[in-house]
Amino acid sequence: MAALLPWTKDGSDDASSPTGRFRLEAALGRDPVKDPHERPPHAHGPQVSDPGGDEPDVVIVGGGCIGLGTAWRAARAGLRVTLADPHPGAGASWAAAGMLAPVTEVHYGEEDLLRLNLTSAARYPSFVAELEREAETTVGYRRCGTLFVAADSGDRAVLEELHQFQQSLGLEVHVLSGRECRSLEPMLAPGIRGGILAPGDHQVDNRRLAPALVTAATRRGVAIRRTAVVEVVVTDGRASGVRLEGGEVLDAGTVVLAAGCWSGSIPGPPTGALPALRPVKGQIVHLRGPAHPPFLSRNLRGVAQGSQVYLVPRQDGRVVLGATVEEKGYDTAITAEAVYTLLRDAHQLLPGVLELELAETHAGLRPASIDNAPLLGPSSLPGLVIATGHYRNGVLLTPVTADAMATYLATGRLEEDVTPFSPARFGDPGSGRRLDGAAGRAGRIEGGELVR
Repeated sequence: MAALLPWTKDGSDDASSPTGRFRLEAALGRDPVKDPHERPPHAHGPQVSDPGGDEPDVVIVGGGCIGLGTAWRAARAGLRVTLADPHPGAGASWAAAGMLAPVTEVHYGEEDLLRLNLTSAARYPSFVAELEREAETTVGYRRCGTLFVAADSGDRAVLEELHQFQQSLGLEVHVLSGRECRSLEPMLAPGIRGGILAPGDHQVDNRRLAPALVTAATRRGVAIRRTAVVEVVVTDGRASGVRLEGGEVLDAGTVVLAAGCWSGSIPGPPTGALPALRPVKGQIVHLRGPAHPPFLSRNLRGVAQGSQVYLVPRQDGRVVLGATVEEKGYDTAITAEAVYTLLRDAHQLLPGVLELELAETHAGLRPASIDNAPLLGPSSLPGLVIATGHYRNGVLLTPVTADAMATYLATGRLEEDVTPFSPARFGDPGSGRRLDGAAGRAGRIEGGELVR
C-alpha cells in the first residue's frame, strides 16, 4: 500500500529561515508575512491583498466541509479569509454518512482517485487531532474498519471480483466466510455467504465535523458571512471578488468556488471558466438503536441481489443507512420508494434493522464532474480557483483538499497529489497553470502549516 501513498514530508523547520519563520508565525496565530513582496504576485494565480488593508486575501464561496476546511487551513497559513454561505455545514456535508472507506469503495478506472482517497485517509488522524484541539470538541472519528458482505452466491461472485481488483492494487483486505462475518457482526442474517474485511477503513460524524470546522476557522480569524453569493465579480479579466445577496461586494485577491453542485451556475465568469457539474441525488435514512450493546460495531456494506447498501453505526446508537444514486437534477424530495428500497435491502443483510426506530430521512445533492472525480485548482479565469466535484467522497477528501487548496493559495503551486484533478484535464488550455516568479518558492501545507 505504501506505493499508493506518494506524499512525503519535506522542508526546513529552521525558525531563522523564511520557511521556518512562516511556520513559526502561523503556529502562533500571527500573520507570517508582513512584507507584501514576500508574497507571490501571481499574475494568473492567487493574489494576496495589501497586508495593511481590510480586504481579504481569499473569499471562499460555499461552507460545506470542503470550503470550511480550506478556510481553516488557509487561515492557519497566514491568509486573511472570508467565507460566504447562508447555512455553513448544510447541504451535502449534512446529508453524508461520514464513512471513510477508500478500500471498499474502489472502482475500476479510478486508480488516480484511489491514490487521492488513500492519501486523504492517511491524513485524517492528524487532521482530526488538530481540529479537535483548536475547536475544543470531538468529531466522532473512529478507526473501525468496513465489512463488505454478500447475501447470496450471486452476490458473493461480485465480492470475489472486487477482492481480485483490490489485491491487484495492493490493498489490505481479508476474505471471510459467512460464519466469520457473523462472529464479527452477530446481527447479520444466517444466510450471509461471505465477506471482505477492510480493517483500514474508518468513519467520522460529518454532522459534528462541519460545526467543528466552523469553530476552528472562526478562531483562526476567518470571517463567515451567512449570506448567499449571487455573482463572481470580474474586473479587467480577473476574478476580483464576489457580490452578496443584497448587493454588497467583497473584494479579494482570489475567489475559491466550493459551492458543491451549484459551483457551475454562479453568474459572472466567462463561458468555460466555471466547472461542468451535475447534481446526483442521494437519499438516506437515520435509524436509532441502543448504544450498548451497539447494533453494529463497524461500517457495513452489502450487496443483496445485485443492489448495494451501507450502514454506518454511531457511538450513540444511531445508524445511517444509505444511499440512493439518482440523476434527477436538483430535486431533493424524499420518496417512499427510496426509503422502502433501502430498508428492504438492509433487511436482507440484517433482519433486525426493522426493529430500529426510524429517526430521520434526508436527501442531499452530490456534486459530480464529467468523470466523477474532483476539480481542484485554478480555472481559466485568473483569480478563480475551483474546489468541488467530489461526488461521493467529499467528507473523505476534506483533509487533502483543504491542504492542497491552502498550499496553492499561499504559494501558487499545486501539490502533486491533486494535479491529476486539475480543471484543465477536460481540455481547457487556460486553466491549471503552473506559476513562475515568486510563486516558484513552492511549498505545501503539512500539519496545517506552510512548508516550502
